[in-house]
Amino acid sequence: MFANLLIGLREGLEAALIIGILGAYLIKIDRRDVLPKMWAGVGIAALLSAAVGILLGVGVATLDDRSEEILAGALSFLAVVLVTWMIFWMAKTARSIKAHLESDVDKNLAGNGWGIMLVAFLAVGREGIETAVFIWAAANATGERLLPTLGAIIGLGIAALLGWLIFKGMVRLDLKKFFAWSGAFLIIVAAGILSYGIHEWQEAGLLPGDANKAFNVEAVIAPETWYAVLLRGTVGFTPEMSWLQVIGWVLYVGITMTVFLRSMKTKAPAK
Repeated sequence: MFANLLIGLREGLEAALIIGILGAYLIKIDRRDVLPKMWAGVGIAALLSAAVGILLGVGVATLDDRSEEILAGALSFLAVVLVTWMIFWMAKTARSIKAHLESDVDKNLAGNGWGIMLVAFLAVGREGIETAVFIWAAANATGERLLPTLGAIIGLGIAALLGWLIFKGMVRLDLKKFFAWSGAFLIIVAAGILSYGIHEWQEAGLLPGDANKAFNVEAVIAPETWYAVLLRGTVGFTPEMSWLQVIGWVLYVGITMTVFLRSMKTKAPAK
């Protein structure tokens, strides 16, 4: 639940900041008349993201066992790619995103401003679809549905509130530190999803080594206990893991975390 809460909070806050930047700039240049179009784009993006999440939750469950394992593994790998790209994209463009969005607004204000709806839809829709895929994969990896989904909804709600408070100037948040710490934690979560995807493809026979177990501590940590579920949902640890799962987890965290921390350290100070 906590992992999905953080996913919802981080992704939701990114979307809220984007909406805040677009809305503030439209007010600044005295184009309040196109604000309804911006909100229409945001609403369509939110509906599309919700539809993707529902489709994943319902559609995958209707497949036979092997097809479900293949698709679950593929979507888990896709989620890892998306979150990894998102983490590094935000680290790279956080300082210039305001100027980029304002430039997009200037280019799409011609006529009645319907282009603003497209700008808002694309900006928020990208975040929303990434969130839907990643939350689905994270929930699937835990073997639970209700609590991870509830955690994601709570995270999105907190993000919406924080975004509004930041927009109103009532709260100041060190976004650099927030995205740095949350990015590091999401790398750990993504490693767990990668491990889950490897397991699913091993079960389906697409990857070797399912019988070669690195360890089995089920006698000490029962799979259905609350702390086993917590470990599975946060760091991707399961009481029984194959060598390929362990190697994949360690390599992903080692390489991605090293590159991420170095990229954060080498960022030029804000002017």
